[in-house]
Amino acid sequence: MSNNPIRNSSAVDRRFFMKSGLMAGGAATIGSGLLSRGSLARAEERAAASHLNEGDTAILRFLAAAELIESDLWTQYAELGGLTSGKPIEVDPNQKLNAYQNALSQLDPDGPQYITSNTLDELSHATFLNAYLKSKGAEQVDFTKFTTLAGSTAAGSSGKKRLTNLMNLNVDTSWYVRYRSSTNPDLGATFPQAITLKNVTAIPVDNNDLKNSTQAEINHIQAIANTAGFHFGSIEQGGTSLYAALSQKVTHPEVLRITLSIGGDEIAHFLEWVDFAGNGVQSPVAPFTDSQTGLTFPNFFDPLNPLIQPSLIFPVPCAFISSSLPKVAVIRPTSDEFGGAVAAADFLIASGLFTGQNDEFLDTLQQMAFDADQAFRP
Repeated sequence: MSNNPIRNSSAVDRRFFMKSGLMAGGAATIGSGLLSRGSLARAEERAAASHLNEGDTAILRFLAAAELIESDLWTQYAELGGLTSGKPIEVDPNQKLNAYQNALSQLDPDGPQYITSNTLDELSHATFLNAYLKSKGAEQVDFTKFTTLAGSTAAGSSGKKRLTNLMNLNVDTSWYVRYRSSTNPDLGATFPQAITLKNVTAIPVDNNDLKNSTQAEINHIQAIANTAGFHFGSIEQGGTSLYAALSQKVTHPEVLRITLSIGGDEIAHFLEWVDFAGNGVQSPVAPFTDSQTGLTFPNFFDPLNPLIQPSLIFPVPCAFISSSLPKVAVIRPTSDEFGGAVAAADFLIASGLFTGQNDEFLDTLQQMAFDADQAFRP
């Protein structure tokens, strides 16, 4: 039997309810205060989010610049090697491919479609980043005045002036070795070139390059397509590291959401082109020699070297953070020194992608890269 006098009383203890009511009312008041302060905090957060700090602005501006550069070079690839049938998803089996598209299809039957899709992705990245900057009151990136370079005159090219030059490239192919190695550039490792591609074109320069009546002509356009395959991978692995490196500096969660989301798409691109490039250095495409340039693509399976083995898409586990830790499959590099904005700008310049560009453009790009690398997370 309970000894609680309230439970034992048939009468209602008004003092109990008054006390309980006061307590409930007090709790409601306190809760209301908490909600008010919570709403205020969220309002202040939204207000802060309406403007970007200098670091996040610099990061997004450099990424917008990088995406405009990618958009320009990928547009050239799409005009000459992508799908032009107007069918963005399904490949028309009856579509007549030009010699360049056909050579790219030797590396993957869906090659022209992938090129078109990659181009649309990069255009969307550049457009979104500039629109986001504008929505936050920040200056957009506009390289229109630097679009002065002559492009290919081969059939399919729009003939428009370009920001980038794809016809005098020094393609860095060390990434192909790096992702098959258990060592990491962030920890001091260096890597040789998988294949030497110096001062080469990755697109047909003119209609002479589109001839494919003889075996020599077929080998010539295939060499151009193979060069493009390695350049695709070179560009996209650079973007993969860049987004990973800069994401570590981002301050605002929404900006981090942007860099992680677009960076993830860059990774998806890279994985496709890893496989694509590898198909150019194995049977039935390779070995062969372009008699016009002397460029040779050997069969990387003969003899097999694990550091350049084709048909490996995913990163081999490597040292990360510390050599004392277990090896893990990761994107690398992701440090400022090797994967940051300045490293990316230097990489693009050294590749010959801006051959013919004026000093003002190079100075502008390098300054934007420096500003982005100066950003830090408090």
